[in-house]
Amino acid sequence: MQEQSSIDEIRPRHRWTVGEYHRMGEVGLLAEDARAELVDGEIVEMAPIGSRPGGKVKRPIHLFSLLLGDKAIVSAQDPIVLGDYAEPKPDIAILRWRSDYYESAHPNPEEVLLLIEVSDTTARYDREVKVPPYARHNIPEVWLLDLREQYLEVYRNPQQGKYLRVDCVRTGQVSPKDFPEAVIDLAQLFPHQPGK
Repeated sequence: MQEQSSIDEIRPRHRWTVGEYHRMGEVGLLAEDARAELVDGEIVEMAPIGSRPGGKVKRPIHLFSLLLGDKAIVSAQDPIVLGDYAEPKPDIAILRWRSDYYESAHPNPEEVLLLIEVSDTTARYDREVKVPPYARHNIPEVWLLDLREQYLEVYRNPQQGKYLRVDCVRTGQVSPKDFPEAVIDLAQLFPHQPGK
């Protein structure tokens, strides 16, 4: 096992660009509805969405749509372009308002106000693989909704590739930094479940 790990460390790898990734879809190497995302030049298969995480994604989408109205665009599992080698698909993105609803191009970091990852079985991957590039590209705020542990991690203030502030919240209220009036009670995100 140790030998394989050291080979992987020295073996050169091809990092796919966003353009190459899109061309794969255009020529049929990737299905149009493929559950995949580009992270640091690697095509990563995304976990299937179960009904529980699916419902947990729909709940904040509904809440933010009501609270924000026409102040921002609430996007679900759509690509965000992070430079030449990354096009992740966060579960939810709160985007700057654009009249074309991003039909002309996927959002870039300057257009992202908040990203939310909803994690059931993927918390470690989201925390260790997805959140760091968000910080490196100065996404101002990321929420990681950990369904298993029933808490929300709030990442803010990206500087030099890291979030300077990380808060773990289990109860009470929270709102995005850019929309302090959009208050969400954590009880709305973690309603009581039978057997819990």
